[in-house]
Amino acid sequence: MEVEDGAELCFPQFPNTSCRKPSSLWPKTLLIYIVCYSISLTTVTLNLLIIISISHFRQLHTPTNILLHSLAVSDFLVGLMLMPVEVLRQTSCWFLDDFLCFLYNYLSIIITVSSIGDIVLISVDRYVAICDPLHYNTRITLNRVKLCVFLCWLYSASYSFLFVKDDLYQPGRYNSCYGECLLFIDFFTGLIDLILSFIVPVTVIVALYLRVFAVAVSQARAMRSHITAVTLKLSVTPKAKKSELKAVRTLGVLVVVFLICYCPFYCVSVAGDTLVSASFASYVLVVFYSNSCLNPVIYALFYPWFRKAVKLTVTLQILQPGSCETNML
Repeated sequence: MEVEDGAELCFPQFPNTSCRKPSSLWPKTLLIYIVCYSISLTTVTLNLLIIISISHFRQLHTPTNILLHSLAVSDFLVGLMLMPVEVLRQTSCWFLDDFLCFLYNYLSIIITVSSIGDIVLISVDRYVAICDPLHYNTRITLNRVKLCVFLCWLYSASYSFLFVKDDLYQPGRYNSCYGECLLFIDFFTGLIDLILSFIVPVTVIVALYLRVFAVAVSQARAMRSHITAVTLKLSVTPKAKKSELKAVRTLGVLVVVFLICYCPFYCVSVAGDTLVSASFASYVLVVFYSNSCLNPVIYALFYPWFRKAVKLTVTLQILQPGSCETNML
């Protein structure tokens, strides 16, 4: 019996202070590994293609694409670092030291906050592009966007340090046993995080996209009315309706997917461990990280230049001299 108990411990040599290994059926654990690592691999691949495309082709060095590049970097790190480590942490013991636990928690918050910040910046960029197109080139310059991206990452690093500063001075202070890696957030800090990392960004994104949607629809109707005055109404109406539906569909996907991925995570954070089971919290976290896989699909795959860049990258044509000057638009 003692051997069986020892086999369930993360560190059998410390029977009194070691954590127990998470109990889970092997088929279930294998399924979790397959699903999560498939999402992780897809996330890394898609975002790496975006990073290579925007970095290599000079014609893609635009303010909007710089924001997409920053978003792809944060999402790439989610797929490369956060998702694989989180799967191991949820299904096994933490065999690394406490400082690496602190570093993982710190990086996870930085990457997540920077991703949210990039989405907000993209929302602002598209708002100015559609609602004030005449002043877009003077207000949204390449240097200003690069500065905003730098400030976004700097803010993420500073903001994230508030959550892990205690662990830096005393790593593992909140762990109840060996083999555990916890990130403890008190109620007040969690409330601030809920407001600054969810409520405020969601409010800004939804408000901007609603305004963008209204302007896009009004422009489509104005164009339809103008064309209808000089051409047959029957031949133009379907195109105008298709344009309006496309605007509805695109803007709806952008907002809804973001909310679907982020709302459950923050709802679970507010509910706490007493109302939510550990297994359900793990599934919610997977959905939360899956947004990094969906971002490149939403923000990049709709662009024709991305499909062309993928073709040039996969066929290794980007290795040819002068390929960076290729016409991508």
